[in-house]
Amino acid sequence: MDLTTIWAFIIAFAVFAYVVMDGFDLGIGILFPTFDPGRERDRAMNSIAPVWDGNETWLVLGGGGLFAAFPLAYAVVLPATYPLIIAMLLGLVFRGVAFEYRWRDPNHRRLWDFAFTGGSLMAAMAQGMTLGALLQGVEVVDRAYAGSWFDWLTPYTLLCGLGVVAGYALLGSTWLIWKLDGEGQAHARGLALRSARATVVLMGAVSLYNVFLNAEYAERWLTAPEIYFAAPVPILTLLIAVSLIRAITRDRNSKPFWLSIALFFFGMAGLGVTMWPYVVPPDMTIWDAAAPERSQVFMLIGVAITMPLILAYTAWAYWVFRGKVGDEGYH
Repeated sequence: MDLTTIWAFIIAFAVFAYVVMDGFDLGIGILFPTFDPGRERDRAMNSIAPVWDGNETWLVLGGGGLFAAFPLAYAVVLPATYPLIIAMLLGLVFRGVAFEYRWRDPNHRRLWDFAFTGGSLMAAMAQGMTLGALLQGVEVVDRAYAGSWFDWLTPYTLLCGLGVVAGYALLGSTWLIWKLDGEGQAHARGLALRSARATVVLMGAVSLYNVFLNAEYAERWLTAPEIYFAAPVPILTLLIAVSLIRAITRDRNSKPFWLSIALFFFGMAGLGVTMWPYVVPPDMTIWDAAAPERSQVFMLIGVAITMPLILAYTAWAYWVFRGKVGDEGYH
């Protein structure tokens, strides 16, 4: 395996870690209006308050890794999705501010709850639409973005955005099943069941849309011999979806959350099958966009040191704040 491929997998891992870890707290923000004001909302937010900011480390690693290892892709993707990236960052800012000020400014708690929900929804929708904008193809001329300001706004990107919103809601609700008890947990189960159904339907719709979106995508999924390698992904995804719905309805605690992560894993595996080896479809492969080999080696040394530290710190933080959430507040 060459260095460029190794870096592609490092960035893919960072993106997956971010989607899962920041996804469940964005999901709680998306679902926040469905919780009763007061104790139910407080417990939902307290379940993620100790860890939410550390989860965003993976966003920095993924974005920084793309800039460092695939600078040409970074230079094309950002101009193609500037409005979405700006919306995502603003959403994350609103979400972060709401975490702190909601507890310190109780007279305006409704405003901060709105910021928490709006910021979470905006960030999730922007992330899904950015993914859709990449999958539908980016116009590149002379190694630079050549499309318009609004190429990212299509029915397909909106569908991808809704899929990510539903998926994050699933992660958030299954997290709450694990962390809450009593009426809060029962409420989370109902939300999780609806979110799981919506996520599966939207994943199927996006997958079907992909077949008609690009002839190369269709060939990869529907023709031999590629279909023999790709077929296990949707089959396993369907099996996990069935197991997830059964776990939600059978009063399991942590199992629905882990199955939700597995559903996301196979969803991202399907995206990998669809896009490989392009980093900017339909013309720019990972090798076209890669940094010089010496630069990749230099950066790989840094990642080999920092990534284990990030993983260790993350595991320690989740271990310290394990268990059910009570009425005591993190703040």
